[in-house]
Amino acid sequence: MSLLSPILPALKVYYLAVTVILSQLYQRYRYGFSLPAFSSQHGNVAIVTGGLCGIGFSTAKHLAKLGMHVIIAGNKEREGQEAVKQIKEETLNSKVEFLFCDLASMKSIRQFVKEFKKKNYPLHVLINNAGIMMIPQRKTTDGFEEQFGVNYLGHFLLTNLLLDILKQTGSSSHNARILTVSSGTHYVGELNMDDLQSRHCYSPCGAYAQSKLALVLFSYQLQRLLAAEGSHVTANVVDPGVVNTDLYKHVFWLTKLVKSLTSWLLFKTPDEGAITSIYAAVAPELEGVGGCYLYHEKIIKSSNVTYDEDLQRKLWAESCKMVGIHNVINKVIST
Repeated sequence: MSLLSPILPALKVYYLAVTVILSQLYQRYRYGFSLPAFSSQHGNVAIVTGGLCGIGFSTAKHLAKLGMHVIIAGNKEREGQEAVKQIKEETLNSKVEFLFCDLASMKSIRQFVKEFKKKNYPLHVLINNAGIMMIPQRKTTDGFEEQFGVNYLGHFLLTNLLLDILKQTGSSSHNARILTVSSGTHYVGELNMDDLQSRHCYSPCGAYAQSKLALVLFSYQLQRLLAAEGSHVTANVVDPGVVNTDLYKHVFWLTKLVKSLTSWLLFKTPDEGAITSIYAAVAPELEGVGGCYLYHEKIIKSSNVTYDEDLQRKLWAESCKMVGIHNVINKVIST
């Protein structure tokens, strides 16, 4: 194993971050970041994972402002209830709830779905937003590398367990929508099908980029399967850009210093970072449109490898084995 093996992914990720930040600066001063006006979403129901803070909180808040019934899925009860209270006060929308869901635990995800289904709600929008970034090597409750387990496998299982409700909710005139928040780091990510758990050579940056790449591959495969089945459900990927959130706890100390001094200028605010997620959730021009990668409210090309249908199928099959569900799109294991 080369001494550079753990270092190269970090160099790639930081180089990419610089290019994204420069792109954001251009966007900010040329066009600005603003949320388009959308019609009322009263009567629609959305689930937002990781809605306690950052991009997820801003996404949940703006959807609530549009009149949507929002369920925040998170792993901290007290913070969840505080988020609900704050959103209710700011939006005057009483239909905001918190349900506990720890994406690091397959058992917790199944329990969340069970509790949600007890409510007999429809589900118009699922936003797979939660994530962790560049953490030291550690494992989830189920023994998965934590970034791959939380960022990718947790959302893979959650989405599959909610597909039946999404399909029942979607119609030819109003498709249900699945939005998965990835990252520009997927462009430098490498998917190692022989070592998805990064056991042989762990790099915090490499594992993070791999998890974000997996999310794009998963979303495209999901869209292809849903379209082939004729379901009124679409799946898209959202790239929020470089956003000033709490995700940077484990980055290199110099990066933390630069962030603390320049984030007001170089990084998007959480509200700005949430704009593309909100756009993808409610924009009428995206009705029935799936299999897209969205950045700055535009459809752009993701990395070449994400369009590899064979790799999409392989990852899907392996993911089904890992989380214990059947590899059939229209058969969701009972919770």
